[in-house]
Amino acid sequence: MSVRPTKAMILAAGLGVRMRPLTDGMPKPLVRVAGRPLLDHVLDKLADAGADEAVVNVHYLPDQIINHVKKRKRPRVIISDERDEVLGTGGGVVRALPLLGSAPFFHVNADTLWIDGVRPNLARLAETFEPARMDILLLMAPTTTSVGYSGRGDYGMLADGALRKRREHQVVPFVYAGAAIMSPSVFAGAPSGEFSLTRIFDRANEQERLFGLRLDGMWMHVGTPDAVNAAEEAFLASVA
Repeated sequence: MSVRPTKAMILAAGLGVRMRPLTDGMPKPLVRVAGRPLLDHVLDKLADAGADEAVVNVHYLPDQIINHVKKRKRPRVIISDERDEVLGTGGGVVRALPLLGSAPFFHVNADTLWIDGVRPNLARLAETFEPARMDILLLMAPTTTSVGYSGRGDYGMLADGALRKRREHQVVPFVYAGAAIMSPSVFAGAPSGEFSLTRIFDRANEQERLFGLRLDGMWMHVGTPDAVNAAEEAFLASVA
């Protein structure tokens, strides 16, 4: 049986080092692409997917993000303040778990950006997520059609969606697109303090409870100032 998450976690605490000089005086989630901050693109997609609340963690230049989302009604934004501590992608979620509740939730990176195909990808994730057989469902973008990505990929994917992590010298066809659905139970026994979400993904993978869904549309890797221009060109082309 599928689920429809009503809560979301947005990772917005990164330093945005590779995005400098754009992030010298601005957190990366507020960098504008196609006229809107990256964070607003994400929040709009979550609102369309039925999320009522979004927990946004902050660390670098936190007040700018806090002020930006103050008036947001849908989803309503709850701040998880990490300005005094670097917690990493995994530790940030663990800190926010009491705000997220016991049901599966959307998990989205604040700097991820994609153009939906025929059907919204977050709605597709919700329809595909099956708590009985999966703990995490990742949105996976094909590396060959992604804008601004030149890496070797993250996972191979089996016919049923089960993921297989890339080995050191391997090239695989899919990259994690920065959006997922997760069950809070997958964080049972997680360490306190700073750690990477990759550790949680790996554990779910070992237990054969990590799955992927192929993104319908186009994913844009907005990691550098140059990538902003490429993403804007892709956006313009999509609405032309």
